[in-house]
Amino acid sequence: MSDSNFQVPTSNFQRPTSNFQTGDKPHDECGVIGICTSNEEAARTVYFGLHALQHRGQEAAGIAVANSERVQMRKDAGLVWQIFTPENLAPLTGQLAIGHTRYSTTGSSSPRNIQPFLIETQYGPLAVAHNGNIVNAAELRRELLGRGVGLSSSSDSEIMTMMLAGAPGKTWEERIQNTMRQWRGAYSLVMLTRDSVLAVRDPWGFRPLNVGRLADGGHAVASESSALQTIGCQEIREIGPGEIHTLQPNNWRAMVGLPAAPKLARCTFELIYFSRPDSMWNGLSIHHVRQRLGEELAREAPVEADVVVPVPDSSVPAAIGYARASNIPYNDGFIKNRYIGRTFIEPTDALRQQGVALKFNALEENLRGRRVVMIDDSIVRGNTAGPLVRLLREAGASEVHVRITCPPIAHPCFMGVDMGTYAELIAHRMTIDEICTHIGCDSLHFLSLDRMMRAIGRREGYCNACFTGVYPIEVNGMHQKTGFEKAII
Repeated sequence: MSDSNFQVPTSNFQRPTSNFQTGDKPHDECGVIGICTSNEEAARTVYFGLHALQHRGQEAAGIAVANSERVQMRKDAGLVWQIFTPENLAPLTGQLAIGHTRYSTTGSSSPRNIQPFLIETQYGPLAVAHNGNIVNAAELRRELLGRGVGLSSSSDSEIMTMMLAGAPGKTWEERIQNTMRQWRGAYSLVMLTRDSVLAVRDPWGFRPLNVGRLADGGHAVASESSALQTIGCQEIREIGPGEIHTLQPNNWRAMVGLPAAPKLARCTFELIYFSRPDSMWNGLSIHHVRQRLGEELAREAPVEADVVVPVPDSSVPAAIGYARASNIPYNDGFIKNRYIGRTFIEPTDALRQQGVALKFNALEENLRGRRVVMIDDSIVRGNTAGPLVRLLREAGASEVHVRITCPPIAHPCFMGVDMGTYAELIAHRMTIDEICTHIGCDSLHFLSLDRMMRAIGRREGYCNACFTGVYPIEVNGMHQKTGFEKAII
């Protein structure tokens, strides 16, 4: 495997601009979970695990469950609690199950792209759930279609599923190992067969994947350690880059599918924004890393102010760190409506003009007459930072200084994070001074790359391509999220 870094030229491919519901945050692609228990309630356990992974994707969710005779599945658009009820979970019995909660990165949010994908193969049923994005999907798709393999979706995850179905090998581990050699990019996969749950992570380690032991002696895998804790797992550890894990009743084994890449490429945005603060990744506490990001911000970009306020919820630890390092009092400046989420009812024009006010209210008593430092984890498209600054000013803030816990995002992600396109990224189009004027704050500072990595505490082994434009593997800079949307089903 090449360990070279690649610079992708800029371009102006576009897709529709996100509305207020999507907000100004990068969106992770999905969360995955797999369970092997000693009872027939694996699907119910997966259900609770998916709740703990809901933050990773809110478009759709699905559960597939297996017993010795068959594999069943239920999936639909919506949030986990909207899709699954006691009545429709009751028939999903078996000791083995996998689950998926989705935000689309390759392929639209069409029902045909909802995961897991379930197919019948010559080796028996196979269900696959995928977190990530493979960058050579177009090439692999053409190869499959050229061999006469039919595809029903526009997702790279189905491409991977069909490749596994036709892969050589006597066991699923061998088929996975043989197929991994053809995949380039980010993939943390969980797979379900009639008698096992399998998990595999790409050799670059882009996306997280963890394994733990259940109290009943079974095992579970999930995108985040916090999800495993939610379902009662102990002895949780990270699945290594390139590893394949097999979970069966009374049996758990691990093997190397491919050697880990010479230069690992863990996504720094898992630490900055995506992962829950109670998760661990690469031996690091997400919450503590975010506090250190805030501390580094305070040292790098001090300002005279009266109060430090976070943009809830992901920026709270960083604001605590900034306040601690700067000796400026911390307080709440925004109250977030946690229930609006990704609504499926379009607001009226009048409500849409309210924009960010539908999600946040400002606390006037904490802001009036005060110089405010507003801490946020990122500015991506620049469509909510301005309204947030206006909310603070309307609540009486005399000054608003914006501090961001990462460098400017000037390049898209091709490894499974919907950052937006070059045309959409405000830091690609504007200088920092221009962004400051655009959002209407008194000062603006993005944490430098050096200080960010100092806060993480690990200089090597991370992907920072969205900041630098230097990608750990060669990518096609013209890739579009909906590039495979040819047939409408």
